[in-house]
Order: sequence, then C-alpha cells, then structure tokens
Amino acid sequence: ADMERLVERLEKAVERLENVCQGPGMCGDASAKGVAQYVQAFDALLAGPVAEYTKISREVGGDVQKHAEMVHAGLMSERALLVVASQHQQPAENAFSDLLKPISEQIQAVQNFREKNRGSKLFNHLSAVSESIPALGWVAMAPKPGPYVKEMTDAAMFYTNRILKEYKDVDKKQVDWVKAYLSIWTELQAYIKEYHTTGLTWSKTGPVATAGAKAAPAPPAGLAPPPPGPPPPPAPVSSSTDDSASRSALFAQINRGEGITSGLRHVSDDMKTHKNPALKNQGGPVRSGPKPFTAPKPACNANPSPKAPPLLELEGKKWRVENQENATNLVISDTELKQVAYVFKCTNSTLQIKGKINSITLDNCKKLGLVFDDVVGIVEIINSRDVKVQVMGKVPTISINKTDGCHVYLSKSSLDCEIVSAKSSEMNVLIPTEGGDFTEFPVPEQFKTVWNGQKLVTTVTEIAG
Repeated sequence: ADMERLVERLEKAVERLENVCQGPGMCGDASAKGVAQYVQAFDALLAGPVAEYTKISREVGGDVQKHAEMVHAGLMSERALLVVASQHQQPAENAFSDLLKPISEQIQAVQNFREKNRGSKLFNHLSAVSESIPALGWVAMAPKPGPYVKEMTDAAMFYTNRILKEYKDVDKKQVDWVKAYLSIWTELQAYIKEYHTTGLTWSKTGPVATAGAKAAPAPPAGLAPPPPGPPPPPAPVSSSTDDSASRSALFAQINRGEGITSGLRHVSDDMKTHKNPALKNQGGPVRSGPKPFTAPKPACNANPSPKAPPLLELEGKKWRVENQENATNLVISDTELKQVAYVFKCTNSTLQIKGKINSITLDNCKKLGLVFDDVVGIVEIINSRDVKVQVMGKVPTISINKTDGCHVYLSKSSLDCEIVSAKSSEMNVLIPTEGGDFTEFPVPEQFKTVWNGQKLVTTVTEIAG
C-alpha cells in the first residue's frame, strides 16, 4: 500500500512538471527559440546517459526499475528548474527554497525507497543510487557545485564496486548498469563545469523568479482544474550515520551567506559585564546565559511510533537479524554455503554464526559482538559503532566502512585476511599468540600524500606520543 501511494505521488509530480513545460517558450523542443543553450545541453544529457541508464534498469527490472523511474522524475524536476532559471533573474531566498522543493521531494523519495526495501536482492543497487542522489542538489551549491557532485558520486562507489565484484564474470548487464549510472554524474560534472561553474546560472533579464514561476498554466476552458498536488512527504528516518540524507533535506538553505547575521542585536560597552563591573553587583539571580533553544514538545504523545520488532529468520538464502537489543545469546547454526547474513540495527547484543556461510554484513549496529566460523566471501561492517568481530575459521576479506570503533580478532588460519577500511576510526586487529592470548595492532587512520614528480605517493603517517 505504501509503494502504491509513493508511485501515485511520483506520477502526480511528473504530471505537474510536464504541465510546467507546456507553456509558451518553456520546455518544448530543444531546438525551439527561447530555450537556453544550457537547457539544450541538459536535454542532451537526458537523451544520452540518463536514457541508457533507464533502459538498462528496465531490463534489470524489479526494484532497480522502480528506483530508476524515481531518479528520472528527479532529473525532470531539475530540468524544470533550469528552464525557470534561464528565463528569470535570481529570486530571493524564500522563493528559491520553494522552487527547490520538487527536487528535494524526489531525493527523499529515492532514499525512502531504499530504506523500505532493505531485504531486496538488489540492495547494493538501491544503496548506490540512494547514496549519490543528493547530487541533484548541486543547483543550490555555490561556489563549487561540481566538486559537490563528485563527492556524492564517490559515496556511491563503495556499493558499485560491490556490484562489479559480484557480477563481473556472471552478468554483463549488471556491469553495464553500473557504467551507465556512474556516467550520468560524470557527464553532469562536465556539464556544470561548462555552464554553471560557480553556481546555477540565472538570466540577466526577465522578471525575478518567484514560486509562481513553476506553477502549471491554467487549463483550457471547459476542462476541470487538475487536482491539487500531494503534500510534501515526511522527513525520512535514515538508518545511516552518513550525513547525505540530512544534506539533501537542507541544501535549499545553504546559500544564506552573510544575511544570516542580519537579525543580531548590537551590544554596547555599557551592557558588557567585563567592561561595567557594576552590572555584576545588581540584585536578582545570577544567570549563566540563555538556555539553548529546544524544539517544543508535542501537546500529545499518547501514540508514539512503535519500535520495529526484533527479527531473526531465514528469508530465502538470507539470514535477517534485525532490531535486536540486549540479546546476548543469538545463534545461527543451520547454515549453508550459499546463504548470507544481514545484521541490521542490533544494539548491545552478541551473535554467533556456526558453519560455513557466503557473506556477512553488519549495518548500523552498536556494541555488537559477532563470532563466526568460516566465510567464503566477505564480512562487511558499515555505519556501525563499537563492534567486535572474531574469526574462528577462515575469511578472505573484511571491509570496514563508516565505522567508529572496531576490533577484529583473527584466528591462526585467517592471518592472510585482507582488511579494507574507509572513513572509519579506532580500528584494531588482534593477532593470536602462541600462548593463546592476542596482540593488538591499530589500523592506520592518517596518511601523507606527496607528488614524486610522476605520481602521487601515499604513506602511513606515524604520530609520536
């Protein structure tokens, strides 16, 4: 039911955007007079990399196809804004925020879809798109919109690399999907560099843009007016500690600049206690300063949203362990080689996985202990904090990403394990000794990069003390 409502909302949003593009001199044919060159260039991007991405996504089908439709709707929202910018002068902050709402809504829809489909077999695809879709917010980024898109693209690389590793010699279509999707953002960076180097380019002539600049024209006589647009969606609740979701929700306000201090009141010297000691001796309670602002509590909180129930079940070939709290005896024993384990949002718990399994993923876990026998693929720790992982048998690769506090206990038979880390801190690998104890070795977090005349050379930075 939630998916049907979401698809219905997207269809209505696209319909409104298409109506925007039907006014005289608006979207129309790219070759028509009055269409700015940078709008035509954006149309070329839509007809090239975007069309290829949507085509392959339809061939992949399922959740990937649905996600691609949302991405396309977001790009169409962006095109509508580019048309407005090409015909209007830059608006005031409030009006610009209103113009950005359709893009922001599409970004949130894409990210919400990923969060609601964590059990999807194509979750890596959904994650790659969800992590990078805030790149659509470049229109509000000044003076460096291009580097912002690059940063968002890099956020997708972790998941696209996993897709390539999984399907490289298995399914060429999946590899083509990765190339097509990443090419959208590569081409967009080149587009921004040519037409919007320091920020969205507005027209020097024409009226100042307002919220009404994106309103659909009145319907012809005799036709019923279109239904009102849907209300803006609620803010998504992200399971990730990454700041990309909050950034996409707030990017419309980052251009405030010096105006943010315009409401501050000047304090003269006679009002300062360190320059006027007499103020300290006045009667009345002494205050250390104003209390920080706190959002008002709702008048009624009789029906708080319930917590997601704890889960430990086998779904197809995936063991799902979710929302476990203070569970110290979780055990998965009936395992098979083709099975995977996905551990999500578990806190202050321990999990033991017996036997040989394909892969294990820890996502958004805190104070979790994991003990496992053998993994033939990879153990991944993502968006977590204070986790301990102990290998009893063998594992070829352990990946640590966006995690603070991770202890990895290796067995004697797993000393050749590769440990790959990114955007993480407080990582330690513990190596077994002959006496049965462990020796702890920290994983480097700081590096030094220099140019040697031919290439960049990166070495670990040793910090004394």
